Amino acid sequence: MEHYKIGLVPGPVSIPKEFRQAWNNDYGSSDIEDEFFALYHENQKLIQKILHTDNDIVINLGEGMLALWAAIKCTLLPGDKMLAVSSGLFGEGFADMAMSIGAEAEVCAFPYDSLPEPQKVRDHIMKFKPKIVTAVHCETPSGTLTNCLAEIGNAAREVGALFVVDFVSSAGGAPLDVDECKIDIGLLGSQKVLSITPSLAISSISPRAWEVIERVNYAGYDSYKGWRNVPENKYMPYTHDWHSMKALNLSLESLTREGLDESFKRHEDAAKLCRDMGKDMGLKLFPKSESFCSPTVTTFYIPEQYSWHEFDTKLREHGLVVGGNYGSLAGHTFRIGHMGSQAYVELVREGMNIIREVLQHS
Repeated sequence: MEHYKIGLVPGPVSIPKEFRQAWNNDYGSSDIEDEFFALYHENQKLIQKILHTDNDIVINLGEGMLALWAAIKCTLLPGDKMLAVSSGLFGEGFADMAMSIGAEAEVCAFPYDSLPEPQKVRDHIMKFKPKIVTAVHCETPSGTLTNCLAEIGNAAREVGALFVVDFVSSAGGAPLDVDECKIDIGLLGSQKVLSITPSLAISSISPRAWEVIERVNYAGYDSYKGWRNVPENKYMPYTHDWHSMKALNLSLESLTREGLDESFKRHEDAAKLCRDMGKDMGLKLFPKSESFCSPTVTTFYIPEQYSWHEFDTKLREHGLVVGGNYGSLAGHTFRIGHMGSQAYVELVREGMNIIREVLQHS
């Protein structure tokens, strides 16, 4: 397996040594030990603080996409209406997921290099009157951060719709208030800002969402049913991963000690340095405005003199690995992941200096 001196991919990010110690221990069975249920409950409380919510927290086994599928399959039935607010690949993806289970989905679409416009979203919600409204906080492929979640949440509430938000790549690295934004189901992954393995899919679930979940009564592996009262009942639908839950606990405690405001500043500082150095060496940002950019990931256009394969190969030869892209952005843009364990100006400066060196010798 290749190892690189500097890793700046937008997830899974590098795992700090202090978190890796969780896998050096041997644990009992998560199904029967009180210690595990106490750990699960502690992680729930820490996540509530980070997300600024009193809603329940469900921690499932699986990569972050499992949480997205759970939110869709647990709240929609064939024929139900869903509106996907989209300014990127994952926003559009929500509609594809809904249609795959027979729901009626519409997309309130905006260009990938821009952000959703609150009034246009509100008008679409009022006209369509969906059961579910979905949005993405950080569009990781685009490198943008949606700044109108509260407005969308209020509009969704006006028509009685649930508001589902993917903040897989932003929570902990960018300001986010689940309750203030009226987010009924919030979706988080463990391999981004939290900086552990891609093994846990985390969701915040409101009482309104639980009512819908009970009515839909979906019972697959990714179902939320059975997870509502895990610590109290000391029962789970399947065996959990104690090692990952311990690593999650170490990560959450670290973030709590640092403080959210300090974490946000660290991410903003790393992002600003990345953008400033990139522009200084002639790289072009993908988002139309720098104000649209996320503090956790930056998307640049690939330099004209290179194909993505050529550029990626050159960077790897110099000890740097970054992220390519997907869909219509593949082959045109690349991404710098400055989130979690990678959101440090020293690391980003070192990585950007390698890009500068490659460009100077092209």
